[in-house]
Amino acid sequence: SKRTEPHINALVNLAVLHEDRGEMHDAERCLRKVLESQPNHARARLFMKDVGASKEALYDEGDQRDEAKRKAELDTPVTDFELSVRSRNCLKKMNIRTLRDLLMITKPELLSYKNFGETSLVEIEAMLTQRGLRLGEGLDQGFVARAAKEYIDSLTDRVDAGTLAKPVGSMDLSVRARRALQLLGVQSIGELAARTEAELMGVKNFGQNSLDEIKRKLVEMGLSLRELD
Repeated sequence: SKRTEPHINALVNLAVLHEDRGEMHDAERCLRKVLESQPNHARARLFMKDVGASKEALYDEGDQRDEAKRKAELDTPVTDFELSVRSRNCLKKMNIRTLRDLLMITKPELLSYKNFGETSLVEIEAMLTQRGLRLGEGLDQGFVARAAKEYIDSLTDRVDAGTLAKPVGSMDLSVRARRALQLLGVQSIGELAARTEAELMGVKNFGQNSLDEIKRKLVEMGLSLRELD
């Protein structure tokens, strides 16, 4: 115990240094290591609350501007980009309307679509690369996770938090609808409500019937899919 104490104190001091530099995630990581070893470490527990509050403040002050800018970019219609007629038509038939929708679909899913070939794929990937983006990024990196969390938090004013946290498996959805939510990485009812119609319709084999089914189930709980501003 005596040997670990200096190590623990060093981690807490390092967390203080990180917070002074505005490196909240690093500060939090140090404190988590302390609390894993000593869950009742009073100074670390108190400081963890401070770091949490600082993270929120930093987000409110700085990240909201970045978030708004990124959101606007993600909501850009694919028709605004210089794509061939064939690529545009394929994306339209697949209900891929925005840049955000493109990030929610994978390369194999695009290639599996009728009349969608390698030429269109290369063209679309080049367009995304120019913007530092890639196909499927929204699925495997939670690209829109922060915006979704913010939206879910806003729902707690009118919907019970317990309902929002329930797994989508409790909604008794059809196999096709459940499969689409799996592809999107949607696990809770709150996460589902944070999605848009376009995001759902961008999933392979997800059609109007599945969309109507999900919307109907959400309405029963006093919820709806997120609408773009």
